[in-house]
Order: sequence, then structure tokens, then C-alpha cells
Amino acid sequence: MDDDPKTIKGLLQRIAELEKTIAALQDENRQLREQLEQQQRTNARQAAPFRRRKNKKVPNDQKKRPGRKPGHEGAHRPVPEHIDQEIEQPLNDCPQCGSALEDCRPVEQFIEEIIPAQPRVVRLVTWEGHCPKCGEVHSTHPLQTSRGRGAAKVQLGPRALSIATALNKHFGLSMRKTCQVLHKLFGLKFSPGGLSQALDRVADRLSDKYDALLQDVRGAPATFADETSWWVGEPGWWLWTFTTPNETVFHVDKSRGSAVVKEILGDDYQGVLVSDCLSTYDPPDCRKHKCIAHHLRAIAEAKKLPDHAESRYLQQWTLLFKVVIVLHRLSVAGSMDASTLSERRGYVERWVDRLLGESVERSGEVRIRNRLSKQRDHLLGCLYDLSAEPTNNRAERSLRPAVISRKLSCGNKTDRGRLTWQVLASLAATCVQRGNDLIDYLTHHIPLEAKKTG
Repeated sequence: MDDDPKTIKGLLQRIAELEKTIAALQDENRQLREQLEQQQRTNARQAAPFRRRKNKKVPNDQKKRPGRKPGHEGAHRPVPEHIDQEIEQPLNDCPQCGSALEDCRPVEQFIEEIIPAQPRVVRLVTWEGHCPKCGEVHSTHPLQTSRGRGAAKVQLGPRALSIATALNKHFGLSMRKTCQVLHKLFGLKFSPGGLSQALDRVADRLSDKYDALLQDVRGAPATFADETSWWVGEPGWWLWTFTTPNETVFHVDKSRGSAVVKEILGDDYQGVLVSDCLSTYDPPDCRKHKCIAHHLRAIAEAKKLPDHAESRYLQQWTLLFKVVIVLHRLSVAGSMDASTLSERRGYVERWVDRLLGESVERSGEVRIRNRLSKQRDHLLGCLYDLSAEPTNNRAERSLRPAVISRKLSCGNKTDRGRLTWQVLASLAATCVQRGNDLIDYLTHHIPLEAKKTG
């Protein structure tokens, strides 16, 4: 029985298959060892966290020249619209030897200089009294930002507070450095603790503006969401961003769950939620679109696996998503009408179903098919509602300034600081999006309003 030719042939085939499997595993093991050794060498170098990986570097012969592309008009400082002073410096003779000069001609320049600033101090006297109907009432003035008295009667005016807010919450300076800049450039003396409390009061006064931003986001046709780790006296917190082309809402929360998404967008969001594939974004009952860039990155990682580099299946998915991006771009630009888009969209839908129905065996291909099968209903959302962009890059960009700030401060020290940060940072980001001057906006909204206190 042992000498049966069929049995021997089957065993030989099995041995050949095992040898092929062993060779593939050995090759994969070798590649993983090389990657591990490369990573260990990289981490040992002093500049490791900041150095671009070798495969990301652009060859010297392909690097573009610094500056704008050829053909662009040169950039220069424009001539100022107003002139405060005119000075003419004559040249009567040679400054070196005193000889008479010939062919003298004027040379015109415009010099913009900053005048040394000093605080404009106003002694403000307001009155308080008792109204039989309203109780205690006060008179107010547009420069008044607080009703502090006694040891707290020296206050910053609305513009000074606006500059401090912009430096700390928009430009990312620490409290201590903000105080140093205020003192060095404007002569204002302020302690970090005093400034922190002043910004808390500013945030309280602008809380209704933050609530208005929430309503704008809830009414937007598409909202782009993302999150990153944060610090509020301890690790384990999360900074969320919900942004549109016209507004941004930051929210710091202990949770990374779907309850936060529902809290911000509400229970009846009618727009499209654009996000990555984190399961947190799945429960909300609204239209969704999953970021194509994340899918492409997952496919690129799968191609790095042994025997996957030339995978036709993975290449088809890459091509499909690139077609989706082009279709969206042409439609937004007006180069493709709605009927043509609908026709092409139907073709892409059938393409998706065909790829998901294919039988694949390699691990990377199976992983990609399972990933995209799970998100099947949300793969082409950007082709049904053009306000939903193909990628979630808008949300990721909105987080970048906060991530840079986190490298310096980790986040917030207290819960009070968390609330202040999310209100003021949201308003600062929204002002930039809407083309408003943050300092002018804050200066207009910070002053006290006349109202009773009792």
C-alpha cells in the first residue's frame, strides 16, 4: 500500500507545496528582519524622529527649484497706500573725497517701520445704583472687559485681550511666552496665571458664539470629522474636530466613542459625515463617506507584502479610487454634467461589486476585500453628494496646529482650561476660514454688556 504510485505522487506534491510555503515564509521572515534592523538603526540616530525616510526622499535630479514655478510673476512688497512722512537726504558732494558730483539722480524707497508701542491707560469711572424694579444696575463703557475692583481693578482692554487670545490660542504661544511678548512689544505687565483667568472670562463671554458654530456645523451639507489624543491634566483624553469649509468646532472629551459624534452633530444630522474607517463613526444614522486616502494607504501597505507587489486585484482597487477622485474633481469644476456623472457613477458601482465578488486567496487581498466590504455603503458617498470631498484631508489639516501645540504643552492642565481652549481655538480657526480678522472680531465681542447683576 505504501508503494502505491498514486500515494507516492500525492506525497511528493504535498512536499513540493510545503517547500514552496517554507520558502515564502523564509523570504517574508528575511524581509521582516531587514525592516526591524533598519528601524533599530533609524531609532539609534540622533535625528531619527525628524528625518525623512529614504524611500520618501526625492532624488537630487528631480528636486524642484526653490520658489514659485517658472512663469509666475515675481513677488515683492507693494507700495504702501499712505505716507506718514517724507524725507530727502541730499548728496551735495562725494562723501569719500569731497569732489563735485555729476549726473545726480534720485533713488526712491518706501520704509515701513513699527513705532515703539506703549499702553494707552484710561482711568474709567462707572457708576452703580439700585433700581426699584431691576435691582442693582451698572453703567458700562465699550473699553470695559471686567467689573473687577480693588486689587483686580487694573484690567486689559478688549484689543489687548484679543491680541493675547490670538497669541495663545491661535499662534500657539504658551501663557508665559504670551506674557513676555505683551510686555516686550506693548509694555503690558501680566502674570501667566492672571492671563489664564482673563482668557477664561473671554471664553465665557463667547460661549454663545461657540454654540452658534455648533448649529452651523449641524446644518452643513457635509462635515469632516477626526480625532487625536489629548491631555487634560492626565493622558486618556481626545481632541475632536468637526469642520466644514466655513467653520470648525473643536471638542475635548474623555471619550472616543460614537456618543461624542452624536452629541456634536445631533440626532437628526441631514448632511454627509466624512471620516476615516474608525468604527466610532459607524453608529450615527446619517449618510457617510469614508476617506479614500485611507483606503489607498491600506492598499499600498498590502502591496508591500510578499507576492503582492504585482497584484492585479490591488491595482484594480487603486485605479478605481483614482477614477472616483477624478470624477468628483471634474463634477465640482463644472466639467461634467449631472447626467454624465450619474452614468459614470453607475459604472463605478458595478466595478466595486465585481471586485468585491472576486475570489481571492492571498492575505493582503483578503484583508482589503474585507475592509472594503464592511464599508461598501460608504465608498462612493462623494459621488452622490459633491459637498462630501473624496478624502478627509480637511479634518486632518484642521488638527495640525493643535498637534503642534500639543508638542509644547501636551494639551490642557485643567478642565476649566479645556473648555476655554475649545471655545477660543474654534473661533480662531473659523475666523481664518471665513476671512475675518480674529483680533477685530474678538475686540468687538469681548466688552461687557449693560445688564443688572442682582
